[in-house]
Amino acid sequence: MYTLDEGYFYEKLGELMAIDSTTGFYRPIQDYVKKEIEKLGMLPEEYHKGGIQTVIGGEGNTLLYTAHLDDIGLMVRKINADGTLTVVKVGGLHEDSAIGENVRIYTRDGRIYTGSIQKIHSSVHVSEDSDFNQEPNWAKNVCVVLDEDVETATSVEELGITVGAVIALEPRLVVSNGYIKSRFLDDKVCAAVMLCMMKEIKEKNIKLNREVIAHFSCYEEIGHGTSVLPERVKDVVALDIACCGPRQTSHEKKVTVLAMDTRFPYNYDLSNELYNTGKAAGLDIVYDIFTPHYGSDGDTSIVAGHDIRHAAIGQGTRNSHGYERNHIEGIRQLYSLAMEYITKME
Repeated sequence: MYTLDEGYFYEKLGELMAIDSTTGFYRPIQDYVKKEIEKLGMLPEEYHKGGIQTVIGGEGNTLLYTAHLDDIGLMVRKINADGTLTVVKVGGLHEDSAIGENVRIYTRDGRIYTGSIQKIHSSVHVSEDSDFNQEPNWAKNVCVVLDEDVETATSVEELGITVGAVIALEPRLVVSNGYIKSRFLDDKVCAAVMLCMMKEIKEKNIKLNREVIAHFSCYEEIGHGTSVLPERVKDVVALDIACCGPRQTSHEKKVTVLAMDTRFPYNYDLSNELYNTGKAAGLDIVYDIFTPHYGSDGDTSIVAGHDIRHAAIGQGTRNSHGYERNHIEGIRQLYSLAMEYITKME
């Protein structure tokens, strides 16, 4: 069984988390991954729309492992008369899981400001119950308050903040007793896992049973991350979170093979190959189904019309699209499965 280099993993995870990457705002994190690929002595290939990949090794029957770099976030929809910002979500960010969070606002000309997400009626002491208990709604009663001396729309505009400015939430990465808590573990944990795989394969000159591409997509959260693929790709395996919940088999200390998500079932043969590889390696592995709000970059490739088999695997994750939580054991299991499959499976 392969062993995750946890020192390197935590280092890369911390660096990835420190880079804001709301979907569409991909350049800083893509540039970071490009440098990491080059440090490992591999050749980065950038997609015109955003996204980056490299060939890890092997020959023939090409498999593409993909993890996404983009995060859910917000964009400025309107500058209000009182200097607050009405926002629209980018990806599946629910109001309930975002209220109270600190944010960074990126202007179109490169300036950065800070603020926080608040309900318009945000103070218990001076709000009627009928106001305070309203269902939060981005368009109606939730806003971003800037950490600036602004009280008019004009004063906000003078800062360079316009409609279309990107807003990124503070991740707040915390590691405690093997548990990893942060926003955007979906999917920066898996991106860090792929960097760990690349490092071990390169340094130990590990032989792969087929050509393997490591692909880092930048548009998974809005549904077109791997819509473009090299023509030679035969299989796509998405490394993504496995959501924990009352109806689920996924667990923070296990690795999951997805059987189906909101869109459709995953390829039966490829999913079985992954599951059987994990079982043979002694991993704590389960199948699971994620509905009604889940899709992966493997799905994207199918919808785009590529003749490929697709599957998805992931570490058990609590509180998805909120302040998420993993355990390092589930990440170890994911790492072992991904490595076993490309070195043992014929």
